[in-house]
Amino acid sequence: MASHAANLWVLLGLGLAGIFLMTKRLKKTIKADFGAFIQKLELLPPPQPAPPKAPHPLTGLNFAVSDVFDIEGYVTGFGHPDWLRTHEPSTRTSPVVLALVEGGATCIGKTVVDELAYSIHGENKHYSTPTNPAAPARIPGGSSSGAAVAVAADFVDFSLGIDTLGGIRVPAAFCGVIGFRPSYGVISNTGIIPVSSSLDTVGLFAKDPSTLRRVGLVLLQLPFSVQRNPKQILLADDCFELLKIPKDRISQVVTNSTEKHFGRQVLKHENLEKYFSSKVPSLKEFYSQKINGDSKISSLTLLANVAQILRRYEFKCTHGEWIHSEKPVLDSAISAQINETLDMTDKEIEICKLVRTEMRLAVNNLLKDDGILVIPTTAYPPPKLGSKEIFSDDYQNRSFSLLSIASISGCCQVTLPLGYHDKCPVSVSFIARHGGDRFLLDTVQTVYSSLQEHADTVAKSKLSPNAVKQEHSAEAVKEKGNQAYKDKQWQKAIGFYTEAIKLSDNNATYYSNRAAAYLELGSFLQAETDCTKAISLDKKNVKAYLRRGTAREMLGYYKEAIEDFSYALVLEPTNKRAALSADRLRKVFQ
Repeated sequence: MASHAANLWVLLGLGLAGIFLMTKRLKKTIKADFGAFIQKLELLPPPQPAPPKAPHPLTGLNFAVSDVFDIEGYVTGFGHPDWLRTHEPSTRTSPVVLALVEGGATCIGKTVVDELAYSIHGENKHYSTPTNPAAPARIPGGSSSGAAVAVAADFVDFSLGIDTLGGIRVPAAFCGVIGFRPSYGVISNTGIIPVSSSLDTVGLFAKDPSTLRRVGLVLLQLPFSVQRNPKQILLADDCFELLKIPKDRISQVVTNSTEKHFGRQVLKHENLEKYFSSKVPSLKEFYSQKINGDSKISSLTLLANVAQILRRYEFKCTHGEWIHSEKPVLDSAISAQINETLDMTDKEIEICKLVRTEMRLAVNNLLKDDGILVIPTTAYPPPKLGSKEIFSDDYQNRSFSLLSIASISGCCQVTLPLGYHDKCPVSVSFIARHGGDRFLLDTVQTVYSSLQEHADTVAKSKLSPNAVKQEHSAEAVKEKGNQAYKDKQWQKAIGFYTEAIKLSDNNATYYSNRAAAYLELGSFLQAETDCTKAISLDKKNVKAYLRRGTAREMLGYYKEAIEDFSYALVLEPTNKRAALSADRLRKVFQ
């Protein structure tokens, strides 16, 4: 017995020792501040104005800034000790930081960035890599890694970073927080170390949409305007094909939330590869000048190439002399890109700039004033620390194909967390036209809670692979029906829509579209029945109300037709067809 008890005490002692050693090792790995901060400081806001004046708009909030923003009396480190050693303390504070402090917020420190803010990975061997609070064994994303971690770990209410080719969006996605890349040029870059002058944008991290909007409006200095709902939400289908996780994990969440807030008729599908191929002709010129080999290279891949060339060219123009003279020790991957000979003629650089101009016009024409483009933020979940995956061609191509859309077009983009998949954060991105920043922030404010609810539901759902496959097949058949309808092949269109309904019978759009084809054939009873079914599935389907109103008018049900047109007008007050039809029937039959 005594021997047995002694053995138990030895085992217990070994267990406690193991726990102690593990705890000690963990403390070495995860710092108290998760390695987010490179320097603590304090910039206090001015005193509150006396009543009845309103308090400062950011009162009670604290924030941190990436180590690319100048703060008077401190050397801006740019993620590298050699930069810190060779530069003097700043004589002025960045106007962006001053605006936030004067707005009532308190700045509490500077945060870690990738070396020379050049990477999107978040690893920095000089200052150690900040720990990703959402997935500690995985990279936090960069370049503004520390700023994202500071928000994700609840050390600050919001933080500032810089986004060139994903410096805000990638760490937001990997750390499970909101990241906002505003439209290019709408926020001053004064007092910030540049990476690429034509791509750099001051960006923002926050934990909730209210803080994001509150801070965003101060930074953007926008006047008050009435909040507008999007009239179209475009899912970029080909971009979702780049995902390395099941695409339905994200697209289904957006679809469900859109239906709840705006009705299914707002949801559209777009192929950006085809759209950019036709609307950005300079991409083909860039291809003929620079890219050799595969003639089938996609426009999104070309866009990624243009973005990376512009970044490298502008970075070397700005910092090449310092790198040449100081010869800083750089991460091998960053060194390879920065020091690689850039064999670019002036004409080729001009083509890259032309791509940027045409891209902005193309995206603005696609989205107009009331559209939101939906894409995955990143193709991959956050890779493991030290993983070589981040250097693979596939990882780089998929990542920059998605990130380059907003970077090159200069449009605004918000990254939104959608919970977890296989213990890794999942996100989606909303893009609005250049200058549509307030509209984008308002939309995010409207749908954020719903997105989180549906993300939780989809993550827990047990939708079978066969059911997912059927939904994809139904969408493909519906698109064939749409093409037949455009070609005025009404009976053929009805056949395709019927097939789609057999595959997925709870989709209002399929019934509404079949009703449109029935109307063309004069089959008004069938059209009315389909529209009624569509409305039962989606009570905000404006097209279904309009088509049922038309069918009922042709059947002689004038009172019911007026009600349908009137309700369509309630859902969409600017719909001229609904207004004209309702007025015409009232004058004739009332």
